Amino acid sequence: MLLDAFGTLVRLETPGPRLRDGLRRLAGVEVSEEAAATAFQAEIAYYLEHHLEGRDERSLSELRDRCAGVIASSLGLEDADPAAVREAMLDAIHFSSQPDAVPALRELRTRGLRLVVVSNWDHSLPDVLRQAGLLPLIDGVVSSAVVGAAKPDPEPFSAGLELVRSAPAQALHVGDSLEHDVMGARAAGIHAVLLEREGGARGAAAGVPSISSLAELSSVV
Repeated sequence: MLLDAFGTLVRLETPGPRLRDGLRRLAGVEVSEEAAATAFQAEIAYYLEHHLEGRDERSLSELRDRCAGVIASSLGLEDADPAAVREAMLDAIHFSSQPDAVPALRELRTRGLRLVVVSNWDHSLPDVLRQAGLLPLIDGVVSSAVVGAAKPDPEPFSAGLELVRSAPAQALHVGDSLEHDVMGARAAGIHAVLLEREGGARGAAAGVPSISSLAELSSVV
């Protein structure tokens, strides 16, 4: 089985307050909570556009420098210590597991399924899963940056299939994006299930099996 990471297995703790506290502590500057939240949204948008460039430690470090520059520019902190802004940014990024992730992964493993995370992420994805306490529960990790292509491109899915040692028709992918996860998996010949945590009818409208919690996975595998 292949699983998406962000929105499916992990969630990002609200970064704005953490960024504000970090800038005060590390850079000696005060920004409003609203400004910090806006700056982080700008950083996220830049990261999503450029995340494939974080393919290894060196290139990821360079990408993080640029992301910190986006935050500094958004907040008007061009004269602040770049290293301090970067550290404040990294301290503000904290991922935790979705509440239903650990029980679901444990259940799937007891059934003998091989589990591989396939996600649009940089080189640090294994570290993120470790931070969230999920890495011991999976058998492999595929990040788009390491592969060199992002979902819905079939390449990350193909890399995931190699790790689970499965033919496409025998595999299942679970994720929360209709475009990236479902359509991408189908393009690779893999069955897909859409995770709709907030409800809705995207899956039904697209003729795609859907679940509202990972706890429902055992009923569709």
